[in-house]
Amino acid sequence: MPKHDPCGGLGRRQFLAGAAGLPVLAGLHASAQEPKGARDPRAVDGKLGVPGPYPGRVVEARNPAMIRDGVKDREAIAKTLGAAMTNLTGADDAVEAWRSFFEPGDVVGIKMNPVGNPLANSSSELMLAVIDGLKAAGVKTKDMIVFERYREEFVNAGMHKAVPDGVLWGGLTPEADPSQLRLTWSGSDPVAGYDPDEYMEMNLVHHGADPKDDRNFRSHLGLLVTRRVNKLVMLPVLKDHGSAGVTGALKNMSHGLVNNVARSHSTPQTNACNQFIPQVVSHPIIRKKSVLQILDGIRGVYQNGPFAHEKDAAWTWDYNALLVATDPVALDHVEWDIVDAKRKEMGLAPVGAVGQLGQDADREGFDIRQPQHIPLAANLGLGIFDYKSTQGRKFQIDHRVVKVS
Repeated sequence: MPKHDPCGGLGRRQFLAGAAGLPVLAGLHASAQEPKGARDPRAVDGKLGVPGPYPGRVVEARNPAMIRDGVKDREAIAKTLGAAMTNLTGADDAVEAWRSFFEPGDVVGIKMNPVGNPLANSSSELMLAVIDGLKAAGVKTKDMIVFERYREEFVNAGMHKAVPDGVLWGGLTPEADPSQLRLTWSGSDPVAGYDPDEYMEMNLVHHGADPKDDRNFRSHLGLLVTRRVNKLVMLPVLKDHGSAGVTGALKNMSHGLVNNVARSHSTPQTNACNQFIPQVVSHPIIRKKSVLQILDGIRGVYQNGPFAHEKDAAWTWDYNALLVATDPVALDHVEWDIVDAKRKEMGLAPVGAVGQLGQDADREGFDIRQPQHIPLAANLGLGIFDYKSTQGRKFQIDHRVVKVS
């Protein structure tokens, strides 16, 4: 059994010890009023969402200047993101590309991923480039919220330090909750916590949980997602994952926007990421509001993910790419191939072949990894998985590689 929550959530003792002294969701009290249609997923333009206006299209923009000797270059990252956005949309320039997704009056959540702290997080430089893109589209800084599910992880990674003045930040879970079932916190900002009316229900409970308690069957969406924002920009990271095989766009949504996620892989023998991830992402609010995926592939993790502690440095590498898409399935299939290619280069078995019942059993934490959550998500209409058109499926992955210098 892994020593840490493989979702990247805090271990129970870590969470209790570290969160007690933290203020709750600092800065969110100055936020904008709830935008029109924030609670109604149908109010978002039907062309946006999952899989969005570009099903199957994945733009991989590579720039060797984005990180050198461990130092990230903000200007190079912004330039690379601009090139990726124009190639994704076909726009004449980056501003036009951003305006095809966002407009004045939008309230936008920017979902970070700090689990790979300190070596492979969502880059603060990328977050700043996204904020600049939103500004160019006319979104006001007071209508932007940079967030992560666990506030403590966000703070421990130092992400709050890079958030510009006027932009809000926080966490869906502002204080310790070993049960992962808590919905509200006394005295916390009203956008913290989880929506009692919006959830994914599944016949799956955490090991040792009471199956007579209905709460154990539900994963509730964050109030931030259901009531505050009307659009989301997701910033996953290029990483492998001990139970899900890889963790990219789909898992960043499934395990970052709802509570009660540990039930998806509560023991080595009860790994159910294959089913849990597509089930959560299928929720209509998550589908409608997740309008843009920007995978941070500046530095990747090919083994021991989702973590990237200093002791794991040997498992990381500088890939120097940003992958942009509206289709999380296509994006994750491309990411899966990138991770497996690196593993092959380093003499490791593919992520789908390893586990305590498969190869490399001595260093794996679960019975077998489950990257098959990606094609299963495709079967639910969440995106395109196939590289070639097959009978009954006219769409295929269009992976475009763009070199930026």
